[in-house]
Amino acid sequence: MNKKSPGVQFILALAASSLVSAGLFAYGAWRNSSLEFSYLLWNLFLAWLPLFFAVSLVRVLRRKRWSSWPALGLSILWLVFLPNSFYMISDFIHLLEVQRVNVLYDAVMFTSFIYTGVVLGFSSLYLVHLQLRRRLGSRLATAGIAMTLLICSFAVYIGRDLRWNSWDVLTNPGGLLFDLSDRLQHPAAYPRMALTVASFFVLLASMYGLLWCGARLLRPARAS
Repeated sequence: MNKKSPGVQFILALAASSLVSAGLFAYGAWRNSSLEFSYLLWNLFLAWLPLFFAVSLVRVLRRKRWSSWPALGLSILWLVFLPNSFYMISDFIHLLEVQRVNVLYDAVMFTSFIYTGVVLGFSSLYLVHLQLRRRLGSRLATAGIAMTLLICSFAVYIGRDLRWNSWDVLTNPGGLLFDLSDRLQHPAAYPRMALTVASFFVLLASMYGLLWCGARLLRPARAS
């Protein structure tokens, strides 16, 4: 029997982690006789989409240029849905909203969902980062990734505070821009926006930096 490739093994591990999260939710729902927090399942599903688009993009780039319509379309979809993976971090604010049997168990459940979602997002970012390095070099690729994380941080603010969703970028861009117009023109008048975006950017950039360095450190060991 042939061994599965590392990529397939990693996808299976992510799937197993997702099932663990779903299992924790199912037990909590039974224990509390409530489907409260069921949105975590939907958020985790959305967190899978960026990885799907990134894997599809890598496959397309093996045959076509990045300027081709399939590659551009997948890139846009990836960028639009990527913030969902990191948005899950903000779900912690719901932890104490409802009286439950065991808040510590709920904290473990939330962490399971959020950890899996963040890993999904960073995995897709890593794949795109590698493609950017091959075409633009290290510095420009790093700048592109930093800009992507800044966009994601701003998207988390839009989702959490203004209650817009990723698909609104595609279905209602005019309404989204109208809602953001004053904030973009007068950012100093919205200190909460600046704090949210800055804190998420620092968090995501530091976390991804650790992942990137760790992956490069393990690469020689994997090759040997």
